Amino acid sequence: MKFTPTVIPDVVLIEPDVRKDPRGFFLESYRKEEFQRHGIREEFIQDNHSTSVKGVLRGLHYQTAPKQQAKLVRVVRGEVFDVAVDIRPGSTTFGKYVSQILSAENKMILYVPAGFAHGYLTLSDEAEFLYKVSEIYSPAHERGIRWDDPDIRVAWTKFDRPYILSDKDKTFSGLKETKF
Repeated sequence: MKFTPTVIPDVVLIEPDVRKDPRGFFLESYRKEEFQRHGIREEFIQDNHSTSVKGVLRGLHYQTAPKQQAKLVRVVRGEVFDVAVDIRPGSTTFGKYVSQILSAENKMILYVPAGFAHGYLTLSDEAEFLYKVSEIYSPAHERGIRWDDPDIRVAWTKFDRPYILSDKDKTFSGLKETKF
């Protein structure tokens, strides 16, 4: 596997070794020792799987302490525009974000540490999104930031129709109004 820090070095893009032959392909998406050797030491304790249609925008989600989540995210069908926003108070990159196209074709994995809000926009007709998290889902600690916050200015892919958001995602406040 190849581990490449992004413009926010704590967020890491992982390129698995893909072995292809006439039958298809094989890859390891996670090996604890390999991730630890590259500084990713969280214990991932829950796996999640979601499906979204084109134009669905999920996020920007995070959980507060003591239930903050680090995530390993990847797409196994389709394509998404994935975003991680630094919300660590005092961080030199607070309010900055990393974006990456994740797809079944490129097989990339993105490591999103605790202290980041995360979201994605489905670009293909349908996408299946898998993610490992380091803490269980806790509704009491779940929070979010507006997907279109003018202080973050995520450059979401444009469509000829409005994005599809959950009612909950439509209610989130901006970065300045959010308590961490």
